[in-house]
Order: sequence, then C-alpha cells, then structure tokens
Amino acid sequence: MCGRIIQASEPERLALGIVRAVVEPMSPRFKARYNGAPGQPLWVLREHPQTGECRLGLLRWGLIPSWSQGQTGGRRPINAKAETVHSLASFRQAFAHRRCLVPVDGFFEWQALSGARARQPYVIAMRHAAPFALAGIWENWRHPTHSWVRTFCILTTQANACLKAIHDRMPVIIGPDGYDRWLSPQEADPRDMLRPYPAGDMTLWPVSRRVNTPANDDAALIQAIEMPEQVENVQAENEQAENVQVANEPAEPDLFSPLASPAF
Repeated sequence: MCGRIIQASEPERLALGIVRAVVEPMSPRFKARYNGAPGQPLWVLREHPQTGECRLGLLRWGLIPSWSQGQTGGRRPINAKAETVHSLASFRQAFAHRRCLVPVDGFFEWQALSGARARQPYVIAMRHAAPFALAGIWENWRHPTHSWVRTFCILTTQANACLKAIHDRMPVIIGPDGYDRWLSPQEADPRDMLRPYPAGDMTLWPVSRRVNTPANDDAALIQAIEMPEQVENVQAENEQAENVQVANEPAEPDLFSPLASPAF
C-alpha cells in the first residue's frame, strides 16, 4: 500500500508542468509536506468536467463515496487496487468519471525485517529528482449542512524491480505523456495505464523511523541514513510492510466548501 507521500515543492512545481493548471483560489497558504498522511489535506490535480480547466487544490486523503451515509462512519480507503478499481462499488464511478493526479516529490514504503519487530521506511523518488504524478480518484460527499467534502485515494499496482525487494505493491505512476488522457472525463476506461512504472527511472533510500509518527513533518525525514549490514541483506520475500496509521489534525483548514457545485 501507499500510506505516506512527500509534497515539499512549491505548488507551481507540483502542477507538473501542465500549462493550463491553476491553483484553486480558495486554497490555504502553502505548507511543505515531508510526511503527508491519511486524513490530511494534500495537493491534487483535477480537470473540471464542464470547462476542461485543470485545477490544483487541496483534498483530504481517504475516499468517502458519494453514497456514504456519514463522514465518520465506514471505511475511508487511502488506496484502491488497479485490478479491481473499475468493478468495486466504492471506486467504479470515481474511476470512470473523477480521476486525478496526486503530485509528489516522493513516497514512503516500509520493509519488514527478518527477526525485527520494527519495519524500515524508505523514500522512493525519481532519479531526476523532479515531482511526479500518482494516479488517483476523487469523490464528492455531501455533508448534512449541504457543504461538499472532497476526498481522494491513490491507485496501486504490482511492484516493479526497484520496489519489490521491500514491498509487493507500488502506486500507479502516470508519466507526462499520459496526464491529459488520465484526467479527461471523456476517457471512460484507461485501465491499460494501470501498470508498474519503469524501474530504471526510480531510486530509493532508507530513512529514519521518525516518519512513522504523522506529527513529525520536517526535511530531516527524507535524509538517507546508513543501514546495518543485516538490514541491507533482507530478502524480497519478507512479509508485506503496511502503514496503518491515520493522521488526526483537527487544526488543519476546513475543506468544506458551501459555495462549491456538486460537479466539482
């Protein structure tokens, strides 16, 4: 699964070079995220279904389906599997009509260590060190006060050769030549895009376990650490490392938008 992301670049860089992208005017002041976690408002690129305008705005991580009976009850998935996103009731409408790009500087995965209780976190990023896009879907959910809550989740697929030694899955990564197609509401079935990204373009390095705590959110979290020899030799068949912590940040800006239309 993908349970933490890095969004430390300025919004202009997180727009991924999409010339037509604009930052939503109601977005709060930029805050670099070195440990973006479920439950937090994070940057997402979406295309307006009527105007075609591409917007970079803040949505909460953890999908609430439009038909959900309540904001606090039920599951709020942070990931959706590429193999079933088109068929499961929680995801299929969003996959068909509300796809998005989640721009990141990198993401974290955890490796289970032989004989150790704690898991080792790694940063995964691009070799060129520029922001890149994770495939996502987003939803509208109407609050009883008639405000609209916008949420998203990230799609995952089988791990490539870069990641498979530490985890059996990875986020779906969309390359620049696929941005327009992925965002377009007119593209009904882009399942062929849900594949592992080329491993040769990616890199990873071990980091401090301080990232395990969502309250820690500083640049030191992504600095490489030296690993003991026994950790470097951990084999790929180690059990799946999962991150189950969910952030709780009541002080974050309220993302309810009573003036927003249900379409966007």
